[in-house]
Amino acid sequence: MDGALRETRISAAFVAVADTLVTDFDAVDLLHTLVRDCVEVLEMKAGGLMLADSAGELQLMTSTSEAAEFVEVMQLAADSGPCVECFTRGAAVSVSNIEEEESRWPDFTRVALAQGIRSALATPMKLRGKVIGTMNLFGGEPGHVNPRDAAVAQALADVATIGLLQERVIREGHLIEEQLHRALDSRVMIEQAKGVIASSLEMSMDDAFALLRKYSRDRNLTIRAVAESVVSRELKAQDVAVVAGRTSPR
Repeated sequence: MDGALRETRISAAFVAVADTLVTDFDAVDLLHTLVRDCVEVLEMKAGGLMLADSAGELQLMTSTSEAAEFVEVMQLAADSGPCVECFTRGAAVSVSNIEEEESRWPDFTRVALAQGIRSALATPMKLRGKVIGTMNLFGGEPGHVNPRDAAVAQALADVATIGLLQERVIREGHLIEEQLHRALDSRVMIEQAKGVIASSLEMSMDDAFALLRKYSRDRNLTIRAVAESVVSRELKAQDVAVVAGRTSPR
């Protein structure tokens, strides 16, 4: 990617993330936009994002592919890997060659390599020392993410973190954990809806999420609201596909 195009895409990424920071922004859409744009700008293979729940335990919020989701879930199960270490330390963790980390994170290394992932950058989401999660980018080839790109990832993560922990929430006396809890609840509902759509339309979970997201944006609804309608069968998967521009199952 040439320099001018890269700068344009970085600017567009900041605009896309900042554009979601409205009064009633959709947390899941914000986080997915953040990860997707970072993957594209840094030319990585995939990405995922984890948030801590009210008990301080990491939960997967979003991912750009099923491969990334599998790697993230494995790290949570093993309580080990660059993303877990990033959250614990509150600092970025960069891995240039995952194949060389077998003794450090055996389970992560095995699963990541099996999914075609060869490098990683885990970036903390924190504000004033409070770490609320991590954004995790995975590369298909060995190699360090250069400092400039790492700084871009951290800056985008910071913008999203500020969005989640807006000052107005604190001023109004609401607990930060309440907003994170709602976001995690939304994740569960959305996963159920993805399953319904994927099964009904014979498509991948990634494509099912893309349909949910497009439908919600076209109708100016939150992804959670659309997911609830799909899970309760008030909204048919076929209708989501038609409105989102896909008229027939894959």
